[in-house]
This record gives sequence, C-alpha cells and structure tokens, in this order.
Amino acid sequence: MVDPAECPSGGAIDKGSFVKILIYSRAFWPSVGGLETIMQILAEEFTKAGHHVTVVTEISSTGERECNYSVLRSPGLGGLVKALRESDVCLSANVSLRGLGPMLIAGRPVVISHHGVYGSPNQVSLGTVLKNTVTRFSKNICVSRAVQLGIPGGSIVIPNTYDNDTFKEYDDVLRDRDIVFVGRLVSDKGVTDLISALGHLARKGMFPKLTIIGDGPERSVVEKQINELGLSGQIGLAGTKRGRDLAKLVARHRVMAVPSRWAEPFGVAALEGIACGCVVVGTNLGGLPEAIGPCGITVDNGDSEAIARALESLLGNERLRQHYRSGARDHLARHSRSTVSKMYLDVLRSVAA
Repeated sequence: MVDPAECPSGGAIDKGSFVKILIYSRAFWPSVGGLETIMQILAEEFTKAGHHVTVVTEISSTGERECNYSVLRSPGLGGLVKALRESDVCLSANVSLRGLGPMLIAGRPVVISHHGVYGSPNQVSLGTVLKNTVTRFSKNICVSRAVQLGIPGGSIVIPNTYDNDTFKEYDDVLRDRDIVFVGRLVSDKGVTDLISALGHLARKGMFPKLTIIGDGPERSVVEKQINELGLSGQIGLAGTKRGRDLAKLVARHRVMAVPSRWAEPFGVAALEGIACGCVVVGTNLGGLPEAIGPCGITVDNGDSEAIARALESLLGNERLRQHYRSGARDHLARHSRSTVSKMYLDVLRSVAA
C-alpha cells in the first residue's frame, strides 16, 4: 500500500493518484445492519485500491477487527476536525447534523451517501428541514432511485453492494429447505405478515418450512403468533447469524421472503439471498424492487394473501424458479464490491481534485 505520508493533504490531487478518504458513519462494526455492512465494504475496497482510509464512528468497541484502515471511535470535535483536515475528501453516510459542524470547520470537500430519506410529508421537524437543506449544497449519492426521489438536492444513484466473497452458492450445501427470512424481529420488517401467509397456505393443505434468522424486541409476538396458528412444526427460529454461517444457512433455502411493511431504501438482504441461490418474494414499495430486480416477485406491502400466492407459485414450480434465477448473474454483477466501490471512487476522486 502507498505510504500516506507521500501525499501532502490540502492540495489539488491528480485524479489518477491515491486519495486520503475519511468515511464518517455514526454506525459501524461491531454494530450489525445494512449501513454498517456497506461502509465496511467500501473501506475495505478503497484500501485495497491503494487509498488511505480512516473511518470515524460513534459506535464503541472493546476491540478491532484486523484491517488495513484506521478506525476512530467518538474522537470528539477536535479529533474529528483534525482527521478531516488530514484527509482529501469525506464520505458521509447520510446527513449527520453532529458531524456537519466539524466538516464545515475543516473545509474539506464532502460527498454524502444517502441510505434513506429524511422525514415524510406527515413528519416535519427542524432536524429534517436542516438535513434536506444540506442536500441542496452537497455532492449527493443515493442508494436507489426511490431514495433519489426523496432527496431535494441533485444526486446520482449508486446502488448498494453486498459481501460477494461470503454470500454465494456453496458446493457443500444442499438446498433442502423452503423459505428463509433474515432481519430484525420488528413490525416494519413484516415477519408477522409472512407467518400469516403460511397460515393461508396451511388452510390450502400446503405446509412449507420457514426459517427465521434474526432477533429483536418482537420475538415474543412472533412466537405467540406461530403457536396460535399451529405452525410451530413448520417454523424454526434460528436467532442471529453472521458471516459464512449466515450465508450457508440462507443457501439451504429455495426462496427468501423480504415482506417489509415500510418503503425500504434498498434491501441488501435481498441481494444476499439472490447471491446464495434464492428466488425472492418481496414487497413493492421503496428501493426493495430495485434490489430484487429480475430475480423475484414483488407484492403489495402488508398483503399476506399475496405473499402466500407468490410463495405457492414458486415453491410448486422449479421451472419458474429457474426463470427468475436466469437473471441473477447480470443483476449481481452490477452490485459487486468492485463495481460499486469503483463508482464511489470516481465521485470521490473528482470531488477531491
């Protein structure tokens, strides 16, 4: 890797040279989530390409993963300004009002990556007004066209990536299970709608098996619903899984269900399921249809009967599943780590120069 000391900060840089990048992401490892995954992948790929990367986060940790980039945790105002001034460009994961002051003080160019919209027509606050105003004066990247529609400032779309080194089909994994759900057990993720869909199928004499991967505050609600519908023999709660353990468990299933009730900004879990060989049944608001692409079926949010019909059509028809799988390779290629990180680097380099 190039020695960062070889390039003085603050001056104009050659667009072909390496760049000193500060990634500001309030959420980061060891916290678990889509944003954390994306920022970690970008940090790894930027470093692999020869750039000097520093991640600043508010998430604490008792230890660090082995990596070739620096992580500063809650550095305070002075520490953040210093880190920004030592960088050529800042990539901010969403608009952070806490980070905005130090960014203005440091005077370094900023690119904001938007992983959702700020507020809604029914939810207006001073904070959301300020965040939306910031987008009119910054260089903006949106993770989906759905997010782009909700960002007032001009922007480009660069889709999210996923860990294609981990999420893939495995030769030693037998695809012997039916449906998998991966996500937090909260109402927005729609797992109760999925369980209701299995209840509809049971009344028609169909009894597919469902694996629920994840945990959350509504686990007791989920367990109660399973018992009330008499589905305990069909549904297994696997708890939280990570990394290769998660990927290999997902790869055992034919269909992944992403029954979100809200408008997902994107939907990295859908990409991971497709990469592991699943066909996806998802809902059709927000950026989730963009994440699913040609590799699955979308239905109305909150419609458990429509989810049941989609599951029935896929589980009972291998040829139909193969049809949806036929577009997986090209779809995933647009979301690979190298492709997405290169698009980000093109923007960061141009702004830094």
